[in-house]
Amino acid sequence: MTAFIVGRMAIHNRDWMEEYFAKVPALIEANGGEFLVKGGEPEVLEGDETTPDAAFVIRFPSRDAALAFWNSDEFAPLVKLRQTGSTLQAHLYAGLEEVL
Repeated sequence: MTAFIVGRMAIHNRDWMEEYFAKVPALIEANGGEFLVKGGEPEVLEGDETTPDAAFVIRFPSRDAALAFWNSDEFAPLVKLRQTGSTLQAHLYAGLEEVL
């Protein structure tokens, strides 16, 4: 049922951020999603991976809702905008009730 998109971002410049973050939350909400984590200053607790500049966790009511957001025509131009100034690693995870 529940699905999560988890992302780690390296920010190269901030020119894209104002427009991107003005529009993305409404698209997430339109697909039933909500930010659980959104922000910078992550702290490494274990491991030697490069610490991202920012990270996010978005909860959706289903995998289909998460993919509908991610693959939407409305989100596509914002992805291109984000890519002008950042590098993102994003993963889709099933909620706990689907794993157990």
